[in-house]
Amino acid sequence: MSKLAAEDKFIDLSDYGRPIAKLFAHRLKNTRWTPIHVTLLFGVSGLIAIYCILKEAYFYAGFFLILKSIIDAADGELARIKNTPSYTGRYLDSVFDIILNFLILMSICYVSKTNIWLTLLAFIGIQLQGTLYNYYYVILRNKSVGGDVTSKIFEYKSPRALPGESQKSVDILFCIYTIVYGTFDKIIHTLDQEAYKVKTFPHWFMTCLSIYGLGFQLLIIAIMLPLNLIEYIVPFFIIYTLFIFVLIGIRKAIFKT
Repeated sequence: MSKLAAEDKFIDLSDYGRPIAKLFAHRLKNTRWTPIHVTLLFGVSGLIAIYCILKEAYFYAGFFLILKSIIDAADGELARIKNTPSYTGRYLDSVFDIILNFLILMSICYVSKTNIWLTLLAFIGIQLQGTLYNYYYVILRNKSVGGDVTSKIFEYKSPRALPGESQKSVDILFCIYTIVYGTFDKIIHTLDQEAYKVKTFPHWFMTCLSIYGLGFQLLIIAIMLPLNLIEYIVPFFIIYTLFIFVLIGIRKAIFKT
């Protein structure tokens, strides 16, 4: 199952690793590797990137950040290839992402001696950016005929476990997910409460929105690090967050519910 029906697919600037991820997933198709194993692997890649930042090996840090993005796409691809979608994998993936995002920015803060409060503000900004992207993307996925609906627009209660996964694991991970993402979801939903009523979003709008996807965010960091722009990463993402209001404004002005 694809995430989107063919007519709803758009150029996703944050999903540059998808072609390699598909090849990787196909190589694992007939092995004992599961999507959860791949999720754990992208966590390892993220931790290596953090270690490289702390050691000021910025080129290698950038490499492992991009590798993390590629592997991050591979777990979902493997789940679709093996026809083993799971809420466990969906929530574990998201929880790993927010933990790694926090640690990446904290390591940048430590090495660059950036103000910790500004770093926390940048972290909040990055999460709001990603939440806006996911909010509109999940709306599109749920309205797309034949699209993937593992992710829900509004996640108020723990979903029923799918075949092959434990309900207890789903419940625990859902609880963790709502704790770490709940506030960001509420903020974005409050800013655009009517977005879910829109029938669809045009390709150009979704492509513009994809600059807020996690893959593109990590790509920006991966480029800035070896260019010795580490001191500007935190200020950049704070300013970058302001475009949230521009995108929401465009949605409300042009794409009526």
